[in-house]
Order: sequence, then C-alpha cells, then structure tokens
Amino acid sequence: MAFPAGFGWGASTAAYQVEGGWDADGKGPSVWDTFTHQGGERVFQNQTGDVACGSYTLWEEDLKCIKQLGLTHYRFSLSWSRLLPDGTTGFINQKGKYYYNKIIDDLLTNGVIPIVTLYHFDLPQALEDKGGWLSEAIIESFDKYARFCFSTFGDRVKQWITINEPNILAIMAYDLGVFPPGVPHFGTGGYQAAHNLIKAHARSWHSYDSLFRKEQKGMVSLGIFAGWAEPADTNSVSDQEAAKRAIAFCLDFFAKPIFIDGDYPEVVKSQIAFMSKKQGYPSSRLPEFTEEEKRMIKGTADFFAVQYYTSRLVKYQENKKEEVGFLQDVELQVFPDPSWKRLDWVYVVPWGIRKLLKYIKDTYNNPVIYITENGFPQGDPASLDDTQRWEYFRQTFQELFKAIQLDKVNLKLYCAWSLLDNFEWTQGYSSRFGLFHVDFEDPARPRVPYTSAKEYAKIIRNNGLKESL
Repeated sequence: MAFPAGFGWGASTAAYQVEGGWDADGKGPSVWDTFTHQGGERVFQNQTGDVACGSYTLWEEDLKCIKQLGLTHYRFSLSWSRLLPDGTTGFINQKGKYYYNKIIDDLLTNGVIPIVTLYHFDLPQALEDKGGWLSEAIIESFDKYARFCFSTFGDRVKQWITINEPNILAIMAYDLGVFPPGVPHFGTGGYQAAHNLIKAHARSWHSYDSLFRKEQKGMVSLGIFAGWAEPADTNSVSDQEAAKRAIAFCLDFFAKPIFIDGDYPEVVKSQIAFMSKKQGYPSSRLPEFTEEEKRMIKGTADFFAVQYYTSRLVKYQENKKEEVGFLQDVELQVFPDPSWKRLDWVYVVPWGIRKLLKYIKDTYNNPVIYITENGFPQGDPASLDDTQRWEYFRQTFQELFKAIQLDKVNLKLYCAWSLLDNFEWTQGYSSRFGLFHVDFEDPARPRVPYTSAKEYAKIIRNNGLKESL
C-alpha cells in the first residue's frame, strides 16, 4: 500500500499549546494567557499554557522527535504576540523573531519542510481589547502582521496557513464564549467573527500574491476543521437535508466563499435569514458581503487544507422554541453511532475521512488537498503502549490510500495531531494527542515516544502501509 512518490508525512503543533515562556523575553500577552489566568474552572483544573511543553526553551528536544519520526513536513504556528507584543508592527520583538528563524533554519538543515500557521487561536490581548474578531479593524491588523511574517520568513517558508480552524474559533470564542474572550454572543457573534476572519484571510492572500509570490514562490491557504455528517436515517429526506446543512454550516461556510464564488452557501444564507425573521430580527443575523468583497474573497487559496477528527450521525430537529444560536440555526441533532469506538471526544470513524475527501474533490474542483491535522487521544495516559490508538491511525491510512487510489483524490500531505502531548485548550493536559508522551510533572518535560510514534516512523520510512488493499 505505497503512497504516491513525494507524499508528505508530517506532524503539527501550535504555539500556545507547546511553547510556554508566556511572558519570556518581551512576549506580549495573548487572549489565552488572560483567559487561563482568570481561573473560574473554564479550563480543566484551571490549567494554563504558561509552561506547556516548554518548547520555547526546548526546541532542540522537539527537533530530535521530528528527526526520530523522519517527518518530511512539520507544521507549527507563530505566536503573534511573541513577534509583535501589542499586535502591531510598531514594536518588533527581536527575540521572538530569532526563535522562529532558528526553528525554520533547523528544519531546513535537516531536510524537513516547514508549514507555518500565522494564527492559531492566540490573538494578542491588545487587539482583543479593541474588539478582536468582532471588529472590522482586525482585518487591517491581521494583514499587516501577515505581511511582516511573509517578508521576515517567506524567503524560506513556502507553505503558509493564514488562520487555523476559523470555523471553530468563530463558534467557540464569539458565539458560545467558551474560548477567550469568554463572552457569549449567541447567534450573532460567531457570524460577525466569521465574516471578518474570511475577509482577513483574503486580504492577506492578496498581499502575498501581489507583494511576495513572484519572488518567494510559495503557497497560502487556511486550515478548515471538518467532520463528516451522515444522515441518521438514510431513507429520511429531512435527515439527508440536515446532513447537507451540517456540512454547509461547518465546511462550506468558509470553503465556498474562498474556493468558489466569494459568498456563503445558499442554504446557510436562507436558513439564517428564515430563523432571524421568525425571531423578529429586522434582517438576517448573517452579515452580507458586498459585490466588491465577493470579488476580493473568491479564489484566495492555493491548496485545500482540512482538519478531520471524527464523524457524527445527523437528524433533523426543528428549532421549535426559536432559540437564538449557531447550533439552533442549523436545526439538527448530532450523535454517534452506538457501535463507534470512542477516545475522549473523538469517535473513531476512519471511513468518514474518505467520504469527506471525496466531497471536497467533487465540490471544490479537485483541489490539491493537505490534511493539516488528524489524530486520536491516548486512552490511557499512564501507558506508552497505545496499540489500540495505533490501530485507528492504521485504519485511517487505509482510507486515505483508498481515497487516492480509488477516488482519485489529489491528496499530497498528511499531518498527525500532534507531535507532542500538549495543552488541549479547555481540556488542559487531560487529553493527550501526542505521538510523544510529555511528563508535565517533570520540570525537564521529557519527551518519550508512544508505540504510535515508532509505528508512524515505519509508515514514513515505507511511504505507506506494508499490507495490500
């Protein structure tokens, strides 16, 4: 089961989740610093990323892990407030610049291709104080930050992700309020944030295209989170429609404007308008793009980056109470099949990734696809033998192979989440997705490979699985 020649095998991390050094060497506070320091049990056991894996001082240890696996690609994110403490280019933190230059240079020296995410949930607090993603001013701030990164690192970085999982960020941070800034705006905030996230991405893509592409010859996209939605009753038209809505509100909400025509899916627009009207709003709670903005947004991605973990069954559920909220707008109920195995919040549905890839191929004109995150948490954190978890990885690779060979999906890269056990947002350190175990009780934060790491290294060496399809 050999994958195509040149297929990329990677692993991913994100700045706040691994670096620590939250206020070291002139770094400014991010929203996650503020949020975790406020306590109030919003994060598991009030844990913080103040130290995390200590990667800010232990980069060489991370590099050893990368080399041990034999990765061809390593995806990491830049901490915006480590580089620009107040979020603007008014003051540039040279030590932050040095840190990321060293990572990039060390990777290239060791034959590993860096994939760099500009922004992975950790907005500078100074910009959140000015309204964050609810304010249109953020578009200009993000574009200036992106230009700074392109000009500073783009001579060596050729694969960029502007924004990690804008769909998750919009809902968790600005609709439900369970991510910082921690203030819910049910049914309005998520859409406003999403609107600005899409425009910020598009602006930065155009900046790259007009100012840097000719010389640097890189590629720019954004990383969209997507699960697969399967109708609970395949014979029910309302369940089939609900499953389509689930995918439209999750994946297509961002992908259609950027890859197709600069505007939201029709079903999203009509559903939110219908709900808004029923609830007595004078107009839809979903903002509209102007014709000029649609032209600016359309076609602003050079590859399709998707992040898949799990799937759900979907059933139509009418919003009878006319509650206001993103989830209520979609009018559906999601639940797992009772037969699916479960690790933490991840139900193991390897065939879901194949269906999702086929959907992306068919809907988005057969783009080059990168899987920039996929993984499973380790069920027993005390054990390094995660044979069961490895079995789920193996099943996933079988499905990817089928997607490439049978469905002719143009998949070029797979990145496991994550290189290391790390700070998993509101779950703190209770959820371990690493290929390497990190002992968070030990100040030295030793990294030790799980069985999965050793098996993944074999996959990379063989460019695929030994068995045949």
